[in-house]
Amino acid sequence: MFNNILSKLRRPRPPEPAPAEPLAIIGDVHGRADLLGAMLARIAQEAPDARPVLAGDMIDRGPDSCAVLTRVRALDRAVVLRGNHEEMMVAFLDSPAENGGWLRHGGDETLRSFGIAAPEADTATRDALRRALPPGTEDWLRALPCHWISGNVAVVHAGADPRVPIPDQNPRHLLWGHPGFGRFPRRDGLWVVHGHTIVDKPRRGNGVISIDTGAWRSGRLSAVILSQAGSRFLTVGP
Repeated sequence: MFNNILSKLRRPRPPEPAPAEPLAIIGDVHGRADLLGAMLARIAQEAPDARPVLAGDMIDRGPDSCAVLTRVRALDRAVVLRGNHEEMMVAFLDSPAENGGWLRHGGDETLRSFGIAAPEADTATRDALRRALPPGTEDWLRALPCHWISGNVAVVHAGADPRVPIPDQNPRHLLWGHPGFGRFPRRDGLWVVHGHTIVDKPRRGNGVISIDTGAWRSGRLSAVILSQAGSRFLTVGP
C-alpha cells in the first residue's frame, strides 16, 4: 500500500492544455440561437483570435435550431463536430419510420423551427424537412467529423475510450459516451473537451474539460477558451 501511495506521489503532473492555436470551444447549443449569438459576441470581444469550435448537439430541444444551423454554417474558420442529435437527424433523413424516436428527443422542436407543423415519423415529414433545409445543409451535416485535435487538445461530443487513440475510436463512443471516460486517465497526454453530459458549471480535471451546461434547460451556454497562455471559461445567460 505504501508503495502505491509513493508511486502516485511521484507520478508526473499532466501537461497543461496546449492547442496549436487559440480555441473557443462552445458546448451544446440545442436550438438556443439567442445564447449562441450572445456567446459569439462575447468571444469576439474577449478572444477575437480564437478559432470557434462547436462540440456538437447544435439542434433539438430548444426553439430555433434552424437559426442555429444557419449561423454556425456562416462562421468563419469554425470547426463543427457531430453530436448524437445531429446523428439522429441524419438517421431520420435516411429512414424516418425506423428512426422516429428522434422526434421524442427534440426533433419535434427542430422540425417546427423549419416551419413543419405537427410532424410525424413518416416520409412526408422527411421530405418536407429536405425541402426546408437550405441548399447544402444535409451534405454538410453528413460530413461533420466526430473528433478534432489541436496540439494536445482533442474535442469530441460525448466522450472517448481512454485506452484507444482518438483517431481509432468507435464513433458511437464519441457520440454517446464511454463508461471509462473520465474515470481512467489517458496515457497519451491529451486533454479531451466534451459536451453531452450536463454539468452545473463548466469544469476541468484529470485531462477532461466538460462544457455542457444544459443551455436548452438552464438558459446557460458555456465555452472554454484555450491557448498556450492558459484556459478560462465563459458562460452567457442568467
